[in-house]
Amino acid sequence: MASDAKKLLELEKKARETRRVVLKMIAGAASGHPGGSLSCIEIVISLFDRMRLDPKNPGWKERDRFVLSKGHAAPTLYACLADKGFFPSEELATLRKLGSRLQGHPETVTPGVDVPTGSLGHGLSIANGMALAGRLDKAKWRVYALLGDGECDEGQVWEAAATAAHYKLDNLTAIVDRNMVQLDGPTEEVKALGDIAEKFRAFGWNAVEVDGHDFGQLAAALDSAEAKKGKPTVIVAHTLKGKGVSFAEGKSAYHGKPIVGDELTKALIELEGHDND
Repeated sequence: MASDAKKLLELEKKARETRRVVLKMIAGAASGHPGGSLSCIEIVISLFDRMRLDPKNPGWKERDRFVLSKGHAAPTLYACLADKGFFPSEELATLRKLGSRLQGHPETVTPGVDVPTGSLGHGLSIANGMALAGRLDKAKWRVYALLGDGECDEGQVWEAAATAAHYKLDNLTAIVDRNMVQLDGPTEEVKALGDIAEKFRAFGWNAVEVDGHDFGQLAAALDSAEAKKGKPTVIVAHTLKGKGVSFAEGKSAYHGKPIVGDELTKALIELEGHDND
C-alpha cells in the first residue's frame, strides 16, 4: 500500500509538471488548444504508464496502439512521448513551427504516433481496424482510443461503437474525455449528449465511469477493461476543461486560445503552488 501511495504521488507530480510543459509549448507556438489538452493529462499519463512501448523502436510490432482521436490535444501527447524518451524534450519547443515533427495535430512523422488524427469522429473507427488486425494476427497487444465528448456529436462515433460491439473487440478500450465543454460552449447546450456511458451500453459495450483526474480510479478502470472478455470497454472519464488553471477551468473561451503573457505567468505560478501542498 505504501508503494501504491508513493506511485500516486509521483504520477500527480508528473501531471502538474506536464501541465506546465503543455502551457509553455502552446504559448511558444502562440497557437493551440489548452483547454482540452489540460483536461486529458491524467488520462494520457495513465495510459503511457501501462502501455507496452519501446521508445528505441517506435514501430515495434508487439507494442500497444494509441489513437488520439481528439487530435487537438496533441501537446499532451507530445509531452508524454518526450517523457518516455521517443524524442528529446528540447524538441517540444518546436510545436507548430515550420518543419517541426510536432504539428498542431498528430502526424506519423512524430516517433510514437501510429496514425494522423484531428478530423474529429474518425479515431474510433481507426482503432476498430487496429483491434480487428490484432485479432487476426492473434496478437497480445491492445488498442486505446481517446475521444473528446464534443466529438461524440459525430455520427461516425456511433457507427464505430456499433461495429466494435458487433465484432466483440475486447482488445479495444475507448476513453471519453467528458469535460462537458466544446468549442462553441457547454456540450449539453450545443447538442445534448446525456448519459454517454448508458449510450455505449445500449450499443453493447462494457462502460465504466471515473473521475478522470484520479490516477487510482483510472488504473482500476483500465485493469477492468483488460480483464473484460467478449465486448469492448469504454471509460467515461469525468474531467474539467482547462484543469489546473483556475481562470480557464470549464470555459469554452480557452478551447483554442493560447494562454500567454500575464495569464501564462499566473497559470504557471498556480501550478507551482500545488507542489507545496
